[in-house]
Amino acid sequence: MRAAYIEEHGGPEVLKVCERPDPEPGPGDALVQVEACGLNHLDIWVRLGGKRPFPLPLIPGSDPAGIVLEAPPGSGLEPGDEVVIYPCEGHGDEQALASGDDQLCPDFRIYGAARDGGLAEKIAVPAANCFAKPETLSMGEAAAVSINYITAWHMLVARAGVRPGEKILVQAAGSGVSTAAIQIASHLGARVLATSSTPGKLEHARRCGAEETANYREEDVRERVLDFTAGRGADVVFDHVGEPNWECDLASLAKGGRLVFCGTTGGAEVTVNLSSVYFMGQSILGSTMGRRDELEQILSLMGEGRLKPVIDRVFPLEDLAAAHRYLEEGKQVGKIIIDIGS
Repeated sequence: MRAAYIEEHGGPEVLKVCERPDPEPGPGDALVQVEACGLNHLDIWVRLGGKRPFPLPLIPGSDPAGIVLEAPPGSGLEPGDEVVIYPCEGHGDEQALASGDDQLCPDFRIYGAARDGGLAEKIAVPAANCFAKPETLSMGEAAAVSINYITAWHMLVARAGVRPGEKILVQAAGSGVSTAAIQIASHLGARVLATSSTPGKLEHARRCGAEETANYREEDVRERVLDFTAGRGADVVFDHVGEPNWECDLASLAKGGRLVFCGTTGGAEVTVNLSSVYFMGQSILGSTMGRRDELEQILSLMGEGRLKPVIDRVFPLEDLAAAHRYLEEGKQVGKIIIDIGS
């Protein structure tokens, strides 16, 4: 099969597209013909190395969608089924597994990071990780769902407990996960102020459901939040950038507010005034990925047209290095998709 392949860490030039052996499904596994796979910042970290060890050589890609080729008996899957793949497996904590929280297991494997992923013509995954693709979604759109929407849903619903009428600050509105967050928060009945540095991304945020937007290069985001909330501050701040936003995130938070974050793309080392946090009754909540049942809820809403993935650009697999460069430039609005099937 054709596949992307990384044998050493480095720049986009280390990404190879070559022939690799077909995966061999294990007991309970389905074999899926991958049609499309989304890119994430995780793909850049895997390629670069450094943040944490990633096993090499490796087939990258954490957001595959495709067509079932083989399915185990009794799985409910049939050859020809179009599926979205839940891209993780947890091991080593029976309590977490029993509750469906694979992401809390000590051995938590994201496809394309801790095991071979979806930037290949085929992938073998547990049948339980395959979910029916809504007919309303193209394969490219289906490949824009798993990482972004599960992460955003888990952050807003499971971790922050967003309620109707609450006011949410969503940072870095042009990214895939923030696009998902704006849509989900609006669906939940919350009111969103979204930030970015370019007019195009701010317009994108408004189309996704943001009530207000702020250009953080030209405006004081905290002052905009105070205006938006009548001086109270945001009930929830949603962030995946980390250090560059941290001071603003905490300063924008209301008493009793919740800061929820899922990444540190801009830096991980921050300073926190704990006296202010406890006195204000605030919560700082980390979040990683989410659960299978959350993906099921998301896909149901997409089938009803209540949520809609946003695609910025589609690249063929052979242009994966160019897609990485484009992602690193940070100009995208929504998701970058790699077309495997053509």
